[in-house]
Amino acid sequence: MQITPAAAGGQVGRARRPRQVASWASLACVAVLLTACSSSTSSAAFSTSSASSATGTAGPVSTSGTSITASPVPPSSTAAAGTPTASPSVGAPTGASTFLASEQDLNGPLLHQPVCDGFGCALSGDSTAFLFHMTWSTWSGGEAVGTGTYKLDDCNPDCAGGHVYSVATVVTLSQPVKVCSSSGSRWIWTHASFTFPQGLPKALQGQNAPQNPWTFTGLITAAQQTCVS
Repeated sequence: MQITPAAAGGQVGRARRPRQVASWASLACVAVLLTACSSSTSSAAFSTSSASSATGTAGPVSTSGTSITASPVPPSSTAAAGTPTASPSVGAPTGASTFLASEQDLNGPLLHQPVCDGFGCALSGDSTAFLFHMTWSTWSGGEAVGTGTYKLDDCNPDCAGGHVYSVATVVTLSQPVKVCSSSGSRWIWTHASFTFPQGLPKALQGQNAPQNPWTFTGLITAAQQTCVS
């Protein structure tokens, strides 16, 4: 049978339509696959984010295969709003936090590397022992070493009518004890030892010699009571 050109064209057209349909079907399949892959990736990312939130971790997350590593969140160093903060305290004595209590009285002046001019620095509460014109070569958390004058009352016949002697001395303060207060903590010297480069006058020798070394027992008791909760 003879096929006319028009009929041939119709057959060719019908032959091309299945191929075009097949091509569009292929493209549609590819689009479906891409959509599925994208959804899988999004789901994985969401799972990773959810896992991080559940375990309290944050920061950069790296993935390698199925293993996940995350940087832990450091604890916050900021106090919550409205939470009172404790007063600063001194954990151990330092040169800056250690003082000499005038007259061994915690309610009196606390002296730091005092020059002790004027009336001097009273070491006793009865005004019988003073440091005067002091120069400190050491003032640390463990001890303070100073050179100057030690003014001593011989209390003869009594302390009110006694003679005051000025004696060259080197004094070493040590054994600091902690004193607690609402504004923080300080340390107070509680022990003093003396050397006398030029010796002691006769009136201050023997039974009349000044106490050396000298432990401020009353001051120790008072300081310890301040830290009793």
